[in-house]
Amino acid sequence: MIEDIKKDTQERMGKTLDSLSHNLGTIRTGRAHPSILESVKVPAYGSDMPLNQVASISVEDARTLKIMVHDKTLSAAVEKAILTSDLGLNPSSAGTAIRVPMPALTEETRKGYTKQARGVAEDARVAVRNVRRDALAKLKTLTKDKEISEDEERRASDDIQKLTDKHIAEVDKALEAKEKDLMAV
Repeated sequence: MIEDIKKDTQERMGKTLDSLSHNLGTIRTGRAHPSILESVKVPAYGSDMPLNQVASISVEDARTLKIMVHDKTLSAAVEKAILTSDLGLNPSSAGTAIRVPMPALTEETRKGYTKQARGVAEDARVAVRNVRRDALAKLKTLTKDKEISEDEERRASDDIQKLTDKHIAEVDKALEAKEKDLMAV
């Protein structure tokens, strides 16, 4: 039972780290990266569809994304969706392709993105602590029901705390890398 709780805790904390890396990837740096456009929804075929389902997104050079729309009739809708997406991007059509140049980041916007990254990291830390709280509550229940001894509970609690510390250190490491990336000129 204790091993199941530890395994579940490890798994859930790992998923939190995966979510963190995904969320940090959507915060834009000065370089072009397709994940920047993940949140863009395009009105197509009667519903709002993610951009990556109606077009292929590639990196043309360090500061330009190239979007090839699968259905040419959606080009205008894709362009409008990017313009209205709150990402501060200004796409331009060039025949069948849409190019999205990444504007250079100012010091002010870099600091804003850094603040956003810190918020995302704090959310991940809170999620890791919530997983720890759930695991400790399960251990307390097992002890209360006399299924495990207090010594076993204490040892398992220590192991869970070590897992928590390890995952929070991973969150801090990911945040530090993202901040370094954001502040690089």
